[in-house]
Order: sequence, then C-alpha cells, then structure tokens
Amino acid sequence: MKLILAQSAGFCYGVRRAVELAEETAAQGTPCVMLGSIIHNRDVIDHLASQGLVSVDRPEQVPDGSAVIIRSHGESRAVHEGLKARGVRILDATCPNVTRIHQIVAQAEERGRQPVIIGTPDHPEVTAIAGWCRHPVVLAGEEELDIWLSQAPERREFPLTFVSQTTSTRKIWDGCVKKAKKECTNAEFFDTICGATSKRQGEARQLAEKCGMMVVIGDRKSSNTKRLAELCREVCPDVRLIERAEDLDLTHIPQTETIGITAGASTPAWIIKEVYNKMSDEIMEIEKSFAELLEESIKPINNGDKVTGTVVAITPTEIQVELGIKYPGYIPLSELSDDPNVKPEDVVKVGDEIESYVMLVSDRDCLVKLSKKRLDMVKGWEEIEAAKENETVVEGFVTEDNKGGVVVSVKGIRVFVPASQTGLPRETPMSELLKKKVRLVITEVNRARRRVVGSISKVTRAERAAAAEKVWAEIEEGKRYTGTVKSLTSYGAFVDIGGVDGMVHISELSWSRIKHPSEVVKVGDTVEVYVISADKEKKKISLGMKDHSQEPWTVFTSTYQVGDVANVRIVKLMTFGAFAEVVPGVDGLIHISQIADHRIEKPGDVLAEGDKVDVKITDIDMENKKISLSIRALLEAPAAEEEPESEPQE
Repeated sequence: MKLILAQSAGFCYGVRRAVELAEETAAQGTPCVMLGSIIHNRDVIDHLASQGLVSVDRPEQVPDGSAVIIRSHGESRAVHEGLKARGVRILDATCPNVTRIHQIVAQAEERGRQPVIIGTPDHPEVTAIAGWCRHPVVLAGEEELDIWLSQAPERREFPLTFVSQTTSTRKIWDGCVKKAKKECTNAEFFDTICGATSKRQGEARQLAEKCGMMVVIGDRKSSNTKRLAELCREVCPDVRLIERAEDLDLTHIPQTETIGITAGASTPAWIIKEVYNKMSDEIMEIEKSFAELLEESIKPINNGDKVTGTVVAITPTEIQVELGIKYPGYIPLSELSDDPNVKPEDVVKVGDEIESYVMLVSDRDCLVKLSKKRLDMVKGWEEIEAAKENETVVEGFVTEDNKGGVVVSVKGIRVFVPASQTGLPRETPMSELLKKKVRLVITEVNRARRRVVGSISKVTRAERAAAAEKVWAEIEEGKRYTGTVKSLTSYGAFVDIGGVDGMVHISELSWSRIKHPSEVVKVGDTVEVYVISADKEKKKISLGMKDHSQEPWTVFTSTYQVGDVANVRIVKLMTFGAFAEVVPGVDGLIHISQIADHRIEKPGDVLAEGDKVDVKITDIDMENKKISLSIRALLEAPAAEEEPESEPQE
C-alpha cells in the first residue's frame, strides 16, 4: 500500500495568522481574551487556554482594560464599534480574505445595492459578514436563491451584489451565479471563495479519485472540514472523518493500493503528524515523510526571489497565486502588466502557472506581494538591447509626458522619446500621446545609467514611406480611398490616403455652393474620396468627394417642374436679381422684377444671402440648364384667384 498526504493539508494562511497572533500575545503576558473560538479546532483552543488565553462568548464578557482577539471568522461592525467605545484594545485576527468581503458588502450598500451572501446562514463567518450590512440577504445555495427571487418578482430588477463564504464549494457558488445571471438584470458578482480553500478542495477530490480510502482530519464543527469529507465521498467509497489519531480505527482497512490523507484548514500540523505516523506503521510504502512535506509547506522565500505559482483566483484588483508555501501570493493589477488598460483575464486564467518577482513577504499579514511586471522588466533589458542592436520595432504605452518629450514603457523599461522624435506637430501638447500604444525604435541604451532613448517618428516615417510607395504603385483614376483630412486651405482640403496626400478642390467637396472647405469638412475627419487624376512624376493627386450618382440637374428635374413651389436658399445677390439654390448644385434666378409685388431699387432691399424663401418655378431651360423663379407670382396668386364681386340687382 501507498500512503499519500495532500499537499495543501492543514492550516491555511488565515488560520495560521490567527494562531500565531494568539501565541505571541500569550507569550507577552498581555491581559487578553479570545472572543469566541478563533478557529474551529478544540485542541488548538485547549492549547491556547493552557497558555492563559481564555475564550468568552459575547463582547460584554470582555473585561475592561483587557485586550481581545477577534477570531479568524471575523465579527460584525457593531461588535468592533462597541469594543472601541469601551476602550478595549482589539487584536484583529480576521482572515484578510474575510475582511475584504466585509469591505465589499459595506461599499455595496453605500452605493444603494443589496448584498446577497451565499453561505451557511449560522456559520460565524457568514454571521460576521452579514453584520457589516444593514439589510443582508443570506442564502445557502441555488435552491434558496430561487425561492427568494420567486417570493418577490421585483427582486430580479434590484441592484444585487453577490459574495460567497470563503469556504463554500465552487459548485454551490457557480450554480448561484449561473441562476442569477439568467434571471437578474442588475447583478454584480465577487468570487470570494478563498483560493487556498478552492485549491485544497480540488486536491482532496483528485486524491480521493485514485484512493480506495480517504482520511479527513479536522474538527467536526468545522465547515471547511465537512466540505472536504463531502467532496471526497462523491468519488471515494471509504471516507473517514476524524479529529485526532485516537479516533482512527485501523482494524478494518480496505484492500487498496493507495490511501490518502487530507486535513481541514483549522487542523494543526502536530495532529496531522500523529495520524500520519500512526498510519505509516501499517503501510508498506510511504510516498514522502511528513517532515519533508511540512518543510516544503513552510519553505521560506525572500524579497527579490523569482517564484512560480498557480493562479487560483482573479479579481478586478488582483491575481491570487498559490505558491506551495505557508503564505499565499497576490499580484496587484498595477504589477501585472505595463499596459494601463489591461484586464487580468486577458493575461492569465485560473489554473495557469505564472512566474513572478517577490516584492514583499509580510509575516504580519501572512501574504506575499508579487510582481509580474518587474520580472518582465528584468527580461526586458535583454530584449531592449537586442532591439537596439537589430534596429527592430518595439511596442509600448506612453506613461508620462513633459515639455521635453514622453516616457514609453516597453517590457517594463522606461524609454524616453524626445519631443522632436514623437512625430507630433510643433504646437501639439505631448499629453496627446498619454496612455496610447505606440511603435518605436531604440536609438540609445545605457544599462549602467538605466537610460534608454527611442524614436516614434522614425517608425512613422518609415511606415509612411512604405505605404506611399504602395499607393503610387497601385493608384489609378476612379480608385476610391478612405482618407483623413490633414489640412484646409481657402481653395480646398488635403487628404491623407495612406502615406500620400491628395487635394480635394473646393469645387469637388460638395455640389452646394460653399465659400470655404470648413463648411464641409474639418481636420481629422475620415472621408471617402476618389481619384480624379494622379501625376506620378510631379507626385500630385487630385481627389473628389462629390457623389456623381446624385448629379444635381437630374435630381432637380426628377423632383420639380414648371409651376411647382419650392423653398430655396438665397446664395448670391446681383444688381439684376438674386440667385437661389433649389437643390444642392442647382441655382435658379429670381429676376429683380419677380422679387416683390412692388418696384424695388435693388434685391438687397428685400433679400439677404442665406435667406430661405418660397418661390414658384416659372420656367426651365433644359438645353442651357437654367431656371427662372418668382416670389411675386406667389404674392399675386391669391388676388388673381379672387372672384369679382357681382353687380347689385336693380
């Protein structure tokens, strides 16, 4: 037979942190009590009691002038405030993962949202989380969620914030999330299942699948331990839940090649060792000694080390990493990538192995702060030097700007780009490039001084030259391009069609009569143009924008005929009359005699450019494409249509 101990068996970092805090306090001789059992293990509680740390059940029982240890499961906001009001010194051993849930639900209520806690309602951790809300909702699982939603259908429209008890199973949480996403219209989800718990449960189940017998060690009151046993029973025929070595009956061991051992997060190492040693006396082959496994679990790491771990959870602010040691690791989002817009799920996924740099080992918080970005930076120097040597193009994000230029982060390395090499026009502020992704070449590297200089404009010029060469090779009359308006003059607009600028004459911008190109386009606009002519020798391109499928005279003749009334815009005043635009590109003449029903000296006495007036179309010269219009005809029409009064009868 082979005896295998699960790698993640025993204290999690939150429990270890709480126990170490209690032991340190007891060693100092500070008057102190524990509020409730700081962890779910009576042997540990008895051990602490023997050191002078007693437990009290209620906050009122904490003696005045004494310190109090808050258990790893946490306590409500009211308990914290009540103890502080009495001047009691609080030693908070709440698991950092649980503290984070307190913050999530409290902030959710501040934003007008309804916190929904998925977990065992009477579990002390859940009770504490609920104590940070004014109106919490606690549900054990998917079935309870369904009942709660059906009791008041309008709840499906509520702004809901879902969190999970840290020791809940992935199956329960995923079921609730799936149902809520399907039925609720305004829900947000925070996956607060502890990464260490999730990994422990996964390891236990995988080990149980290949074992004929599983031994689960832990306090029977521990929710974490009971979950482990439940998961193991799903795949293993013989699962035994025990609290200590003397509970294990080895007289009836099944005929199996492998027996597995795991332990809940509140089970101390010395109890696991007792069970392991008792069983090893009956087993012919031991995979690893308990001492070796324990040594691996507490292997120290130091600031500056390079470590490899497994991603166990991803949140909007950090990546949680299991390092296989006594402390978990986390990578803040700011230390994941030098891309300021990066989303964690675009870089890593749960289950991925990730290599990172140790920034800080915190024994107080039982955490290891990691950085992938800084490790990338170390590798980045080699790539930067190679890019300079080979003159290759690299990519980065602009992180800073000043009068002298901009700073680009490339592989975590700061690269300075002088203003003259940014490619921006002289008067354009450098801030235009902030947080943008740019392509550049490295022009100078001094690793000793940590100085790197680059050029964006060199890449831009080279790419523009290559694009221009392609345009000139393929250009022909009538070919269409999508371009960008680069500049305007009084006579037209210059448009970049991909490395080459062409000019759209003012007459080719619109069928309507315009005085300046700015009436139709502005710098930076994306426009559709076509080639009117291209002189490859002189490198000149004439472009057009007008839609020739909408030829103005055809549009006019298909819309109007003699006798119709049209609303027109006065575009030009002459001594003999006024020209008016009937449709874009087609003007008609209102002779001075047709402007009013009385004599006028000049058209400007009645009309102004830009006026819109109703006119009657009195004549259309199809051959010469001329139109005669009249305002007077509309003024006289009512009088002409009046019936003459009849002669009175004698």
